[in-house]
Amino acid sequence: MAKPDWEAIESAYRAGALSVRAIAKRYQVPESTLRKFAVRNAWQRDLTEKVAAATKDKVVRSAAVRTFSTKNTVRTDHDIIEQASDEALSVVLSHRVALAGWRQIANHLKAFLSSIVITEDNHASLARTLSAGVDAQLKLIKGERDAYGLNNETAPAQRKS
Repeated sequence: MAKPDWEAIESAYRAGALSVRAIAKRYQVPESTLRKFAVRNAWQRDLTEKVAAATKDKVVRSAAVRTFSTKNTVRTDHDIIEQASDEALSVVLSHRVALAGWRQIANHLKAFLSSIVITEDNHASLARTLSAGVDAQLKLIKGERDAYGLNNETAPAQRKS
């Protein structure tokens, strides 16, 4: 078994974007070993808020996914934040692409349901389909608002400086 890349593991741990279990799995080390190593070396998971802020900044400014070479040596807080926010940016942008696909499907379902004539024979099945469509639309809207950072936040023009 290869020696674990403790420097990369430390970066992921300190960034706080992944759970300890996910980090252990990614770097193929036992979770208990990772926890003991972190305690012994006094690692602090103190960069979570900075990573979130950097991710939000990149999402606002980027239309394409940036990549980060895993071969780079990460030593400073800035480098750790950059790496973790690049990974988070990739996740957010992939969610946006997936949501766009679901938006198209929801619109097709809406168009289909709008064109159907309701009769005694199809009333029950159309009611279930309509209910499922409305539920899907509400989930889609919530997902889009989350992915675009529109929940629990004022518009950019309304933010206080």
